[in-house]
Amino acid sequence: MKRAHPLTTTFALSALAFLYLPLLAVVVFSFNSAKFGFNWEGFTLEWYQKLFKNEQILELTQNTLFLALVSTAIATVLGTALALGLERYPWGRRMRASLETALYLPVVTPDIILAAALVVIFGILQTVSSVFQPGMLTMIIGHVTFQIAFVALVVQSRLAGLGRELEEAAYDLYSSYPDLLRRVLLPLLAPGIAAGAMLAFTLSLHGFIISLFTAGPSSQTLPLFIYASVKRGISPEIHALSSLMLLATLVLVLGSERLSRRKA
Repeated sequence: MKRAHPLTTTFALSALAFLYLPLLAVVVFSFNSAKFGFNWEGFTLEWYQKLFKNEQILELTQNTLFLALVSTAIATVLGTALALGLERYPWGRRMRASLETALYLPVVTPDIILAAALVVIFGILQTVSSVFQPGMLTMIIGHVTFQIAFVALVVQSRLAGLGRELEEAAYDLYSSYPDLLRRVLLPLLAPGIAAGAMLAFTLSLHGFIISLFTAGPSSQTLPLFIYASVKRGISPEIHALSSLMLLATLVLVLGSERLSRRKA
């Protein structure tokens, strides 16, 4: 095998360093015994111990996980249904192109635009019902709006790779559509659905802009807490919290990538 040019290798390593050195610095300083500044004064687990004893952090963790789990569950069901509708319904060529463009829009639209749009919509809905006041419900709806597209794209990709042979064979054996869905499609789509759900969960953990625009006084999450804390000054506990969130994200991303590549 021909070796890569040294210049190419240098550029690749530089890009990796640019991406990961800041994250590595956060992890390293979460073990630094220095409370202030960036001088290394020794290894310690004190900040992780304090983090797990912080009642405010524990409450915010519960809010964050509740938001991510509920929004992911809703987005997974709706995204899977959307993928099935797009891939299996006999749309015309122009209609299918229009629908796929609409599916990609939430993916490429800047979060700040989507968040501003949600504020407008919730402001209108508040005139109808008070349940749309900023809080956990509006945060869940806001997260679902951008999670659906990611789930649908992952499941649609999996569905396109399956082909229609097994479905046609099931119909030849007089299978009804509910049986086809339950016994054939969903088991085959399970890795794609799981990968889409894990991706949606990860995106919810990082949905700072959407959370910032839709949160209420009693529905704060960890990303909002980190943002407020950084404005007051970065503490070692914030480094520890960020490191744990980074670890959770890494596990979810690797799991999603592995599931998305799994063969039926």
